[in-house]
Amino acid sequence: MSTSIHVNGERVTVDAAPDMPLLWVVRERLGLTGTKFGCGIAACGACTMHVDGVATRTCVLPVSAVEDANIRTIEGIAPVETPSAVQTAWLEHQVPQCGYCQSGMIMAVEALLDETPDPTDADIDDAITNICRCGTYDRIRAAVHTAAALRREA
Repeated sequence: MSTSIHVNGERVTVDAAPDMPLLWVVRERLGLTGTKFGCGIAACGACTMHVDGVATRTCVLPVSAVEDANIRTIEGIAPVETPSAVQTAWLEHQVPQCGYCQSGMIMAVEALLDETPDPTDADIDDAITNICRCGTYDRIRAAVHTAAALRREA
């Protein structure tokens, strides 16, 4: 079945069953593999994308639910040549260890900063519920504060 969705600013038509999770449509049908599969039950956050600006776990979200939505993946955050403030802060604070959760984590942080430009530690803890098995949460929190400052300077 053909489904039309907006991904990273472009309207695309994909051949997918209406109940196919958005994560798999993006990875398998569109070849955008930056978003990862983690748990399959929307608990870990590795599959986070923005759906109409909201950080959304997409491993259980059927593609039929987002036909009229604007979807942004990690590939749509910023060009490689000019990383976003969050991506810059991530590198500055050496956040990734294994890196598997990072695309989902970055998507969650981008959405947080869009909504709360100067978050407190409590704001970060409340909004960023993604799981990092390497446990880099202190570096993540520091990077969020740095990214917020970089965005204010821009």
